[in-house]
Order: sequence, then structure tokens, then C-alpha cells
Amino acid sequence: MKKIISTDKAPAPLGPYNQAILSGNTLYLSGQIAINPSTGNLVLDDIKAETMQVMQNLKTVLEAANYTFEDVVKTSIFINNMDDFALINEVYGSFFNDETAPARETIQVARLPKNVNVEISMIAVK
Repeated sequence: MKKIISTDKAPAPLGPYNQAILSGNTLYLSGQIAINPSTGNLVLDDIKAETMQVMQNLKTVLEAANYTFEDVVKTSIFINNMDDFALINEVYGSFFNDETAPARETIQVARLPKNVNVEISMIAVK
């Protein structure tokens, strides 16, 4: 059984997918990019601001399902420039406790939706 998780406090999906799916006690969050849900505009001022918006969007989706970053067990970070890794990691890391941080991979890709610089997806378990 799966339950669709949706909130208007995070950006609407850009295609035929949902913000998150809850299956049992596992929450699968679709990748988020730096769209400000209030304005619909991309936040591309700098990589730190962009990453902060992505993490805020993910937080909102987690909260819509009554989950937190402490419940996250796996993340995937897609970036278009590995030179941005340290700055992305700085912002990303501020949302987690080092001792309980999730498993993760970071992958450099050729291109992301709307030509953004970072996209992050997550899996959380209660």
C-alpha cells in the first residue's frame, strides 16, 4: 500500500511524479531543486543559497509526512560541478547530526532540470 504525500508548501512536481510516496514506514522523497514554492522562482543566487532552498523544500515534504531529517537513512545528491561539493556539503551537513547522518552518494551529472546546479532526493524510515 502506498500513500501519496503532497504539500503546497513545497514546489509542485515538474512532471508525472509525486513529491513523496509513503510505503509502510518508508518515505521516498523525489528529488528537489531550488524552486521557491511561494514565488515559483528558482533560487540561483549562489550554490549555498540554492542548496539551502533544496534542503528547505525537502524539510517541508518530510514534515508533510510527519518525518524529520533524523528519519532520513539515504540521500542522493546530483550536482553539475564537483567544484561546488564543499559548499553544498556545508549547507547539507547543517541539517544533520554527524553521528546519525544518512548514507549518501554525490554524483556529478551533465545537466539537471531547469539547468539548476543541485538536486537532492531522500529515503526516510520510522
